Parts: sequence; structure tokens; C-alpha cells
Amino acid sequence: MFSAFSSIDYRSIRADTPAETAVKRLSGIGEVLSDLDISAIRTQDDMTRALLTLDTADKCIRMIVTEFRTAPAREQIVRKAKSLVDLIELARDELSNYRDAGPVLS
Repeated sequence: MFSAFSSIDYRSIRADTPAETAVKRLSGIGEVLSDLDISAIRTQDDMTRALLTLDTADKCIRMIVTEFRTAPAREQIVRKAKSLVDLIELARDELSNYRDAGPVLS
């Protein structure tokens, strides 16, 4: 197991319904994205990693929404997913502005 996952409490993330599972997955993606620190980007590799993280999160969100297309709590899932996708777009814009503003990325 990767050390990054060693602190996960699997008992606390169990869900009763598929919709709860989707919301928990989306919350987990949000937690990962909240750790993204754009101000810590110093190199082109840092920029590439940040963009890859955003792209991967976006794809995961879209997969979750697709998987739960017919769930009774679909509106809640879509609302949470849209919120995360909007935040991803803001982060991409910020990364673009950060890159254009000219910190030296080597």
C-alpha cells in the first residue's frame, strides 16, 4: 500500500447507498484538490504535475456522474460534481495566469 493511503479509515467511509458512495468519492476528490498548492509551483515538472492532477480529478468526477446517472440522489451528486468541476476550472485559470505572469519555471 502506498503510504499516502495508509491513514485512510476504511470503516468510516463505508456507505449505505450507491449515492452516498458517489458523494464520498466526490468529497475525497475535493480533499485531494484542496491539497494542491499553486503557490508552491517552481518548475515545469511542478506545473505538469498540477495540471495532471486537475485533469485526472476532472475525469474521475465525470466517471462518477456517469456511473450514477440513474441514482435517486442524482441531483445531489451532480451538484457536488459541478462544484468540483467549477473549482478545477478556476484552478486551471489560476495556473494559466501564474504561468503567464512569469515565475521562472525551469
